[in-house]
Amino acid sequence: MNAPSSPQADFSVTPLETEVVIVGGGIVGASTALFLAKKGIPVTLCEKGVLGEEQSGRNWGWVRKMGRDPREVPLMKLAMDLWGQLDGMMQDDVGFRVRGITYFVNEEKDLSRYEEWMKEVAQYDLDTHWVSKSEIGKYAPGSTREFGGGLHTPSDGFAEPHVATKRIARGAEKLGARIIEGCAVRGFETEGGKISEVVTEKGRIKCKTVVLAGGIWSSLFARSIDVKMPQLKMLSQVMRTRPIDGMLKGCGSGPGFGFRERLDGGYNVGMRSAHAVDIVPDSFRFLKDYVPALKNEWRAMKFRIGKRSFQEVNMERGWKLDQRSPFETYRIMRPEPGHKILDQATINFKALFPQFKDMQVNERMSAWIDVTPDAIPVISPVEAIPGFYISTGYSGHGFGIAPGAGQLMTDLITGDTPCVNPAPFRHSRFIDGSEIKHWPIGF
Repeated sequence: MNAPSSPQADFSVTPLETEVVIVGGGIVGASTALFLAKKGIPVTLCEKGVLGEEQSGRNWGWVRKMGRDPREVPLMKLAMDLWGQLDGMMQDDVGFRVRGITYFVNEEKDLSRYEEWMKEVAQYDLDTHWVSKSEIGKYAPGSTREFGGGLHTPSDGFAEPHVATKRIARGAEKLGARIIEGCAVRGFETEGGKISEVVTEKGRIKCKTVVLAGGIWSSLFARSIDVKMPQLKMLSQVMRTRPIDGMLKGCGSGPGFGFRERLDGGYNVGMRSAHAVDIVPDSFRFLKDYVPALKNEWRAMKFRIGKRSFQEVNMERGWKLDQRSPFETYRIMRPEPGHKILDQATINFKALFPQFKDMQVNERMSAWIDVTPDAIPVISPVEAIPGFYISTGYSGHGFGIAPGAGQLMTDLITGDTPCVNPAPFRHSRFIDGSEIKHWPIGF
């Protein structure tokens, strides 16, 4: 269930003023704070609950270039380089390791679904390569299934979600950022049409720039200030096992299964491409925007009317800045996992890899994914409100790409030459009549 949760008591006071306020303490917000602080920009990050306690700390932990929408690949290549630099930058271990990622197919003919993607990303000189039927077994030792081949990217890897966000945020603090947990931002004020201050539950902060990095909460926040931000939610779930000699290295997925090696000796295990989608008011409000995505991904979506459907019907859509907001009512969303999906994943995985027949599950984790109509994020200024920026809608790809997203947002705010072309991530694509293009990757 979506039980409202409260953070531990936090008596930090907000500063009277700063240059930039970041709304949201997930990995994208923390990374943005890190790179702004690295540039010497005064920045305060406000998190309504606890750092990294929603999707940022409860995801699979993959850090991948393979399977990305081609529009994301340049930013992801940058992110991969930055992941490799984070430990040195912060003098701390964020759990990033390069161990390779593999996609498996049952039949050789199934490889054809990846051909168009391989052609599109050829210009980026990735090390992703085809793996034949005779060779694929080395990436799935002990498997009872004879796979038809797959794709492998040796330079992809993973990081540990439960530590990465917090350590990146603490690294930002060492560089001068202010990090305030248990501090919901209700909205902001403007003067002459420009950002002048934010209003938090702990007081007002004068500032020139606001970055909305609120994950699943971003659409609600944007709507409260009459900014359209089409975004829906899908449920992602994964199991965390106790340490086990599973022999599998790195990350991999195929029909009916997925896994990720963990640094504690266990594994993340789950089901590939199976997501519960609750029908909520926004499902109808943004239906037209999501038609391309529905055409490509409907098989992976399990639509339902659940508790969150009724919760969102009753959730406030507007509030006064001197009143309690929904962000204070719902501090941390910890949804109930899709147990039927995980039960089937357990059956599939034990049948496929007998060495896991005695695996013990420590935890079933679940989180809501913020998904845009074209499944790529918004990393952009909002043209109608000078000083207001949005960094959201990472569509299940945010953990891996976060350092690159933080660097790009920093460039946009400071006016530096952007590290990659920001055009694909502009907010205006959803309001200026641009065609919404959803890449049918099929991964």
